[in-house]
Amino acid sequence: MRTLIQNGTIVDPANGIEARRELLIADGKVVEVLPQGQQPDADRVIDATGLLVCPGFIDVHVGVREPGFDEDETIASATAAALAGGFTSIAALPDTNPVVDNRGSAEFVKRQAERANNCRVFPLGAVTKGTRGEELAEIGQLVEADAVAFTDAKSPIANAEVMRRALEYTGMFDRPILHHSMVPELSDTGVMHEGFQSTRLGLRGIPAAANDIMTGRDIALAELTGGRVHIMCVNTQETVERIRLAQGRTVAVSADVTPHHLLLTDEVMDSFDTLFKCNPPLRSQEHIDALIEGLKDGTIAVISSDHQPLAIEKKDVDLDSAPFGICGLETTLALCVKALIQPAHLSWSQLVACLTTGPAALLGIPHGTLSPDVAADVTLVDPIEEWTIDAASFRSRSRNTPFNGWKVTGRVVTTIVNGEVRHSTRA
Repeated sequence: MRTLIQNGTIVDPANGIEARRELLIADGKVVEVLPQGQQPDADRVIDATGLLVCPGFIDVHVGVREPGFDEDETIASATAAALAGGFTSIAALPDTNPVVDNRGSAEFVKRQAERANNCRVFPLGAVTKGTRGEELAEIGQLVEADAVAFTDAKSPIANAEVMRRALEYTGMFDRPILHHSMVPELSDTGVMHEGFQSTRLGLRGIPAAANDIMTGRDIALAELTGGRVHIMCVNTQETVERIRLAQGRTVAVSADVTPHHLLLTDEVMDSFDTLFKCNPPLRSQEHIDALIEGLKDGTIAVISSDHQPLAIEKKDVDLDSAPFGICGLETTLALCVKALIQPAHLSWSQLVACLTTGPAALLGIPHGTLSPDVAADVTLVDPIEEWTIDAASFRSRSRNTPFNGWKVTGRVVTTIVNGEVRHSTRA
């Protein structure tokens, strides 16, 4: 099957392309990007007039919840949600039950993904057994089972010696550790950002220092060991600066940011709505400004949805009791447009890079590009389509988004995996 995607604007940061071109794919792979107007023989033609033709998006940490928490999500529903959001590849967090801390559990994730036949799923292996932060997991076995990186998900590795040994061990396999850098003693009882708003509302806060201190430790250990550490969900001004300085010393540290940390401040907690409760918490405007600067200068090279699906009854409790988490796969692009494109903080090419080349480089996977002979994973985006976020129509099993009812611009219209159209909003 030869497919021609014509009349669109190719946005391929890996190859420095942002121009009107035609894309030819065949047998599940990219054949070439052709000059505008060329009409090679094709069995199928997709008219991309007015659309951006991008490499398939990649999310570096997604809560799939299966096995153990099927009421929140399954691998089938998470991958369906990913397709709707334009993601052709996701990396699955290991905080399931049982935890993905051995070869068998990683292979289960791969088998379930194959059965679902939606997007690609790459297992993330746990750093420590049971994500308890005490004893290293079966790192070598997990590498053999194709774990692309290691993380204890939302459980910080508080013991510095354990983290040091983990960086040394994973460094042998050239795998990064994705870390939720948070000092537990400063954060475990908090529900929101510690500052003026938390004091005014009488809610327990999580200080920015909880992130900053742990990030500093992680950078020091990465520098000591030569291992690769990736800070998930960067959310403070000081953390961005520490990462920037470390990168200047060529320390192997990277970072991602989420759309909700770019759009929402701690002022929304006035509503006491549990849908705004996430970890790390929403912080104040000066932190958002620093995150945007980090994206603009390349300190932060990855945007992740940090998809944390939760059955709605779990959120339908008081703020103190509610679990942290926002469901984000299906809204990431539109929220990034609102936070970054419309205010002209980033160009489309820069945004697409944060969803493709940055994630691919972090995970070491051969995707995120439209180069010849790579897998034909393609996302078609209408950059000006206006729509309203409707949680009831999510492909995800969960509806825990604070953005329900928001009017947004920019929508994924078609998602192609391995040359096959797996999702489309158009006939």
